[in-house]
Amino acid sequence: MKLYIAGPMSNLPELNFPAFYAEAARLRALGFEIVNPAEVDVGPNPTWLSCMRADIKVLVDCDGIALLPGWEKSPGATLEHTIARGLGLRVMQALHIVGLAGEIPVIAQEAIVEIIEEIESGASEQIAEAQ
Repeated sequence: MKLYIAGPMSNLPELNFPAFYAEAARLRALGFEIVNPAEVDVGPNPTWLSCMRADIKVLVDCDGIALLPGWEKSPGATLEHTIARGLGLRVMQALHIVGLAGEIPVIAQEAIVEIIEEIESGASEQIAEAQ
């Protein structure tokens, strides 16, 4: 399974590359094929736009996206998240990924608990609004 790593870069020390490289190494060790935007060559003096253009081109060829902590505060990562969802790619928090079974990512039990809590919370809010 080919995963794209998305997370915050702009205005962070070293563009947050150490976090991207560490997560890429961890996921590769689990058997994933990784596309790491920190490894995408955008030439000398890249702009935010040139980086996003290059990153989106490789994102669309992936099977899923692994989100680093803080992704939701990053304009680039939120755009990548939106594109991944729109394309129907698998979307996961990187820290929840614990393995790979064939072509199916294995996620940690606490991720399932979070998902159930989100669903239950959303259902409770909908019931309250309907009353």
